[in-house]
Amino acid sequence: MPMNVQPIAGVSDRINEIRLLTAEIVNKEILPVENQLWIWQRDGAVHESDKKRARELRAGIQAKVKQAGLWAPHLPEEYGGCGLGFLEHAYMNEVLAYSVGAASLFGVVAPNSGNQKILLQYGTEEQRKKWLVPLTEGKLESGFSMTEPDQPGSDPRSLRTTARREGDEWVINGHKWFTSNGLRADFLIVMCRTEEEGAPGDQNAKMTQIIVPTDTPGVNIVRGIEVWGRASDHVEVLYDDVRVPVANQLGQTGSGHRAAQDRLGAGRVYHCMNSIGQMWRAFDLMVQRASEREVHGGKLETKQFVQGFIAESYIDIQAARLMTLHCAARMDSGLDARTDISAIKIFVPAAYHRVVDRAIQVWGAAGVSGDLPLYAMYQGARTLRLADGPDEVHKILIAKNVMKRWHAGEGWDFGN
Repeated sequence: MPMNVQPIAGVSDRINEIRLLTAEIVNKEILPVENQLWIWQRDGAVHESDKKRARELRAGIQAKVKQAGLWAPHLPEEYGGCGLGFLEHAYMNEVLAYSVGAASLFGVVAPNSGNQKILLQYGTEEQRKKWLVPLTEGKLESGFSMTEPDQPGSDPRSLRTTARREGDEWVINGHKWFTSNGLRADFLIVMCRTEEEGAPGDQNAKMTQIIVPTDTPGVNIVRGIEVWGRASDHVEVLYDDVRVPVANQLGQTGSGHRAAQDRLGAGRVYHCMNSIGQMWRAFDLMVQRASEREVHGGKLETKQFVQGFIAESYIDIQAARLMTLHCAARMDSGLDARTDISAIKIFVPAAYHRVVDRAIQVWGAAGVSGDLPLYAMYQGARTLRLADGPDEVHKILIAKNVMKRWHAGEGWDFGN
């Protein structure tokens, strides 16, 4: 069943046009062949002809996305994107994410999208030409290498991977894991500690992000880490005297922590945008099942438990959606959105988890089978409560921001 997308009263014509164009591609081009697009990821034997067919299907859809002017919505036109603001992007993403994996067909998939934003904001023009443009065109793949196995991922200031300056080179040594897209990446953006930089005692000013091609001597990909018991391209990496030109650093020396926060802040919003689309799909699947399944003398839709599921999921989706749109609007306006980002980072994945859980319950055994996308959504929703900072850290940040304003003599203004 296609998703139902109608014009929204009160928003710009541009937003409505983007949503309707996106829905047309999702409904006509993606959903009918959804089970064939990612065939190589399935368990069991896969024939090379099936892989070839999947690649052809994806390339064909990507060409239509580009023709519609919807490719890489997060990037400006001069770098191959369509130049959407955060709010426009949020309205688009809630539609394109209706199909699992569709983000890559629109040129906006992590970690490439986050790395593109870093290159755009912190990169030199030469770096953008060398790394950003090919990344946007799909000629290169990238990874983001920050998390370390022996340090808390919620505190980037504790990282121990070092970059030592020797002449015109950085020499990198360290141990990372959950480096995203590491098996396919042509280059990694690596968060390093540059000890000699920054003010004494200022741990934030001692971090620098550096571009490292994966074929550089000393870059040792140890393994792809299993996630939920299955192989993934989140890799463990050892950096052993890895030498790259100083010209590969992004931004000023010591700006890495700020760059990471900029990247992660935007990434959290993108994750929430995607989650809305996934919740929408799970909701539609649940309603479909409730309307068709006969059990104990009547359709599931007549049972009060299921009616409660439908109502609760509607509430969760509306609340998550409006919170995300509000946050995106604040970011577009240049307002301080840190509290809002933390709030949606906590609420949306939890709501996503609840919505998918209810849909699985209504579908019964089929809900956890590979015949439906619900099992992947469920795992993704749970993972998001850890990704880009655990919920607990964001709760602390919200409380600190609220109390800071209170101690300054102001209550919290929920209208602003």
